[in-house]
Formats: sequence, C-alpha cells, structure tokens
Amino acid sequence: MSLPPIKRVLLKLSGEVLMGSQQFGIDPAFVAELAAEVKAAKETGLEICLVIGGGNIFRGMAGAAKGMDRAQADYMGMLATVMNALAMQNALEQLGVQTRVQSAIEMDKVCEPVIRRRAERHLEKGRVVIFAAGVGAPYFTTDSGAALRAAEMKCDALLKGTSVDGVYDSDPKHNPDAVRFDTVTYDRVLADNLKVMDASAVALCRDNKIPIVVFSIREKGNLARVLAGEGVQTIVQDS
Repeated sequence: MSLPPIKRVLLKLSGEVLMGSQQFGIDPAFVAELAAEVKAAKETGLEICLVIGGGNIFRGMAGAAKGMDRAQADYMGMLATVMNALAMQNALEQLGVQTRVQSAIEMDKVCEPVIRRRAERHLEKGRVVIFAAGVGAPYFTTDSGAALRAAEMKCDALLKGTSVDGVYDSDPKHNPDAVRFDTVTYDRVLADNLKVMDASAVALCRDNKIPIVVFSIREKGNLARVLAGEGVQTIVQDS
C-alpha cells in the first residue's frame, strides 16, 4: 500500500535527532545536514511544515517524573522546542531556504504567533513553516502538536523522522526478533500500543485521514527516498 499524491507534508522530527552524536543539546553540523535534506525535499515542489520536539534540551514528562509540577515542566519543554525551531530556521536560511517560525506561545521578539492563514500564505510563497511550542498547553506532546498542525494545514501526510526505520511489533532496541511493519492501521497501532506517536496524535490523524509515515531521518538522503515512495518506512493508515 502506497501513499496518495502528496503536495503538502508536515515533517515531525524528534528533538533527540538534533543532538547528532552528542549526549545533549544541538549539534550545528548535524542540523545543517537535516536542513539540506529538507531543502532537497522542498526542491521537488513540496510545501513543507516542520515540528521539532524538545527532548534534546528538556523533556516535560522527565521533569515531572523527578518531582516537578507537570504543567511547569511541560512549559519548559515547549520553550525548548522554540530553541530547536530557531536553530533549524538558521540552518535552512543559510542554505537559501526562506523559513518562518510560528510559536503557539507568543514571543514576538523571536518569531510569529501561530496564525493559520499567515502560515498558508507562507507556504504558498514557497517558504518552510516551522511550528513551535506544541499546542501551547501542558499535558500534550509535540506529537499531538504535529498532528494538530497537519490537520489544520490540510497536509497530505505526516512524516515522522526518528532514529528507527519504521514501526515494529516490539522495541527493536531490546528485541532482536522484532518485526517491522510495511503498513499498519491506526486501530492496530492504538490497540497494540505500538508507540508510533502518542494515542491522541494517532487518533487525530485517523479522524482526519492523514497517513503517518515513520522512517529513519539519520540515514542520509532518506527523506527524499521516502517521499519518492522508496526507502525503508512504515505507513500508518486505514486498510
């Protein structure tokens, strides 16, 4: 089963990917490589939205697990996503790709607020739009933020670039016999808790019929291959 024709996509990157080979923070050299991948994808004629997690700097749930107030920790995590968005904007613009950052938490000194019609106009003008600060409220992950923005912007697919090359029936890092799916339904992901994205994000994509494509962003050139219908990936959609 393949994807329908795609004109507009939302690319969700985990914050950990921006670390490169580091243990923490942002690796400018690896961010530049990611920006080159996004530029190559955009040059095929795609309109691209981006959402980047904040786990390389601060993860709200981890802070809450150590005794912090969950809402306060989540707001800190949202601010981390803004830092990542600005880093990616810088890398893209150094490659000549016009980029706008829109944050769900208003901070007009560094980026725009999230305004759907303005984001639409940016995309029509050929700019990449990076959505930061999740949904702007605690208790929601950046996966939920990505699903929300994909629905809001009427994206044809949500691409999740991670450190693994698809969806498995169990954790491939702990089970060498884990089996990778080429395609899997939203309902199977939810029923078996397959850890593609959090449940609210998967349900939102299901309800809006947005396919989720899970692939490894660490493999050079993989984004372009996945968009061309090649490369290793898992597509989550209705059967």
